[in-house]
Amino acid sequence: MKNRITELFGIQHPIIQGGMHFVGFAELAAAVSNAGGLGTITGLTQRTAADLANEIAKCREMTDKPFAVNLTFLPTVNSPDYPGYIDAIIKGGVKIVETAGRSPQEYMPALKDAGIKVIHKCTSVRHALKAQSIGCDAVSVDGFECGGHPGEDDIPNMILLPRAAEELEIPFVASGGMADGRSLVAALALGAEGMNMGTRFIATQEAPVHENVKQAIVAASELDTRLVMRPLRNTERVLNNAAVERILEKEARLGKDLKFTDIIDEVAGVYPKIMKDGDMELGAWSCGMVAGLIHDVPTCQQLIDNIMSQAEDIIRARLAGML
Repeated sequence: MKNRITELFGIQHPIIQGGMHFVGFAELAAAVSNAGGLGTITGLTQRTAADLANEIAKCREMTDKPFAVNLTFLPTVNSPDYPGYIDAIIKGGVKIVETAGRSPQEYMPALKDAGIKVIHKCTSVRHALKAQSIGCDAVSVDGFECGGHPGEDDIPNMILLPRAAEELEIPFVASGGMADGRSLVAALALGAEGMNMGTRFIATQEAPVHENVKQAIVAASELDTRLVMRPLRNTERVLNNAAVERILEKEARLGKDLKFTDIIDEVAGVYPKIMKDGDMELGAWSCGMVAGLIHDVPTCQQLIDNIMSQAEDIIRARLAGML
């Protein structure tokens, strides 16, 4: 399959593995890229710029295909060493960066001067248009279904994707609710030129997370995610567990008086113990509604091959047969 996304990033299939905290290590990124998609190392999971440089070098040893690095720009007073991370990306020869969080405008000159293609994650058309205006090469349009932070507009992809297609000139991929060939064909029909998957890639053999995490996704239905931190306007979609129930109870009880410090034990610093140690009740962790469509733990090669085979069958047989 060829389109603007595959040509832009030099990949075989229009399938991207998005950045995920304590999931997007070299092992997963390389496996996705080797399977013909675009794998992504999560930059801020690496504690320092030097650590990121080492992870990039490790990925280079595992694949000769293009891969990306995710940089999430956090709205904090004490920001991470973004110039250092960008320097590591440039010196590591990475030519694709997935940005998320606040606008990457401040860092676009450094990225573009290095010949890096930038794809920015957006949860609204207005943010996508802003990304286009500052020089991003593509955007990932994240619908309300997505795991992690879906924004505050609550617009699902059946509406958000065609609206993005009406407004954007640069190519975009669909994110949120993406799991299989059906997802890809639907995304293409709605105007996207590929798809970004997060939760689906956690439930793969190469994902360097505890088996408990993978089995929790397989066991979950589309009804098992919750939205937390809505009163703080930092909404996150997570898989329900005991910690999430505690958060929701505090939100209901404290209402507008809720402060981040009230829930800090359930949301801060929990990812290493969940993803590495498999302590599934410890805290809140991002998971999409798409968990309801995930029933197995294949290799990345098997997953991507199956997606493309199913998509081709839908386009050539089912859809063409209706005309």
